Amino acid sequence: MAAARAVQARTAAPTLFSIGQVLAKLTPEFPDLSPSKLRFLEAERLVAPARTESGYRKFSHADIERLRFVLTMQRDHYLPLKVIRVQLEDFDAGRVEKLAPPARLPGSILDSERRLTRADLLREAGATAPLLADAVSHSLLPAADAYGEDAVLLLRSLVELQRFGLEPRHLRGFRQAAEREVGLIDSAVEPIRRRPGAESRARAAELGREIAARLEVIRTALVRSALERLDRQLR
Repeated sequence: MAAARAVQARTAAPTLFSIGQVLAKLTPEFPDLSPSKLRFLEAERLVAPARTESGYRKFSHADIERLRFVLTMQRDHYLPLKVIRVQLEDFDAGRVEKLAPPARLPGSILDSERRLTRADLLREAGATAPLLADAVSHSLLPAADAYGEDAVLLLRSLVELQRFGLEPRHLRGFRQAAEREVGLIDSAVEPIRRRPGAESRARAAELGREIAARLEVIRTALVRSALERLDRQLR
């Protein structure tokens, strides 16, 4: 009877996995995943594995699915961990039934990424080949054989701006401003990125996303404020 109860207890106990086993399950999908990245995600309160008496981490099936969600949101949607954490907290609190990708944010740096041929890009953006060539010549888009979702959004906006007489040549300063912004982000995260270990590089990448999101909010607010001032002057 005692042996039967012991077998039943072992059967009912959840299966737990070591860091090595978790890596074996997830690295085919996420080749850059490492033990330090797993520890970093734990430190950021995105996953909370159990610990053995000796202090070794043990991950459940639910922990692995949680990690898969976090890594997918980073890779495919370029979301900062703060945004991902809010989704996880909503799921844990029962405010959402399942973890799912967020609604796309048109025009945002947080959009997911696809790869499109030049023909696909022109078709989806409703643009002409001369407009694309003009955008490339003024450094608003790279000269490439494949483009991502951001290129569709940018080219579609250029199509709309043509209605107001605005051409790519009028927007050359935007490219320079973007490069200055990237330089600002890079200088902010460089001390962290230069520290040894993959965990530092992961932390630097995450901070870069967070800073970029904050700068986007500030840029939008400044433009809105300037437009409001202009509107008051014209009244």
